[in-house]
Amino acid sequence: MTDRPEGMESVSVPEAARQTEEIRARWSWVEPTVWTERMLTALKNGVKGGVWYSLIDKVYAKANLEAAFRRVEANRGSPGVDRVTTRQFAKHSESEIAKLHTSLKDGSYCPQAIRRVYIPKPGSVEKRPLGIPTVRDRTVQGALRNVIEPIFEREFAQHSYGFRPGRGCKDALREVDRLLKEGYVYVVDADLRRYFDTIPHDRLVERVKERIADGQVLRLIESFLKQGVLDGLESWTSEEGTPQGAVVSPLLANVYLNPLDHEMTRRGHRMIRYADDLVILCRSQHEAEEALQELRRWTEQAGLQLHPEKTRIVDMGQEGAGIEFLGYRFLRTRRRLTRVPRKKSLTKFKDAIRQRTRRCNGESLACIIAAVNGVTRGWFEYFKHSYRGTFRPLDGWVRMRLRRILRKRSGKHPEERRVDHWRWPNAFLTAHGLFSMTEAHAALCQSAQR
Repeated sequence: MTDRPEGMESVSVPEAARQTEEIRARWSWVEPTVWTERMLTALKNGVKGGVWYSLIDKVYAKANLEAAFRRVEANRGSPGVDRVTTRQFAKHSESEIAKLHTSLKDGSYCPQAIRRVYIPKPGSVEKRPLGIPTVRDRTVQGALRNVIEPIFEREFAQHSYGFRPGRGCKDALREVDRLLKEGYVYVVDADLRRYFDTIPHDRLVERVKERIADGQVLRLIESFLKQGVLDGLESWTSEEGTPQGAVVSPLLANVYLNPLDHEMTRRGHRMIRYADDLVILCRSQHEAEEALQELRRWTEQAGLQLHPEKTRIVDMGQEGAGIEFLGYRFLRTRRRLTRVPRKKSLTKFKDAIRQRTRRCNGESLACIIAAVNGVTRGWFEYFKHSYRGTFRPLDGWVRMRLRRILRKRSGKHPEERRVDHWRWPNAFLTAHGLFSMTEAHAALCQSAQR
């Protein structure tokens, strides 16, 4: 029996309070102006029929719109077709949000066209289409996502990692690495051809309707799916797909593939998915063939298409076999399974360094090195689990680029480049603050051994 000062009673935490704390901890990422304790409790316990009604008032709430704009402003994206920047919108944010509140409330809100741009695809002559909504529309999409994302997040599969709170690429990569080491060496390496551009609108809306019955919210989602697209001087209305670049697109893309996630789990397959990138890891060739057959059947019924050249079964137990996933290449060597950056990742890295180390660069060496470090530190943070031999040649290549600048500024002849490393040794560049991926990796390995 524990001694207690006279007159003092034990204090116990009420069960309701404990449950509230647990719910808040589980859903700490949700927008608090939308998801009150009462709503979170309903989310945990489930609503009648699993369908949510009366959500539009939470979408157009000014506090929610303000929170959504703060996130849009923090992302500092490009302007849309109206050319209004986040800074310009911020100057009149109070009146702009009031307008959005009113138009969403009375049903007169109509999104503007998306500005189509094309960004380079590393290692390819093709370019990736990107849709940029206006700041106004990104704000509304953010407010919409704040309301509906937890409803769908509650049901998303454990092995789905793309664009989800508290999850990321590294989690997916760790799981792939773990399963390969546990003997799941027959891998269905799949590619969904132009997934974001080919999602059928009607089927996607039907998936959304399984959990949301608010007519105004559904019409709002459909209006974003059917936004006009302005590509240079041409314009058209999208008949399928959800544009990459829109705030709500990643969520809707996950909603459409969620049944596939659960179907694969039901059949006992180990699938790891990050948005439209997925691999299925199996213990036998027969199991992998079954998984691929099931994947083909499901995608055909869903109106999607597997890329015929990029979808295959790989036996990772064979020396020299490899798969690429989320920027990495998993490779089976004679001795072990290893990870290295894929060629496209290396190309993208070198292109970024080249842009910052042009010989005609007029900035000081300190400024150039600071810009280079911004690239190398970020790249290393993502690829630091690669094979140790990855980093030394890249460090050498970066130093070579910097020495070319110094040689040009010193007026030395190009033929004298053979002695550049004597004129400006590694220690010289290190003293000027150049980040070394080789040293960072060695320190990381040493720390892991302690």
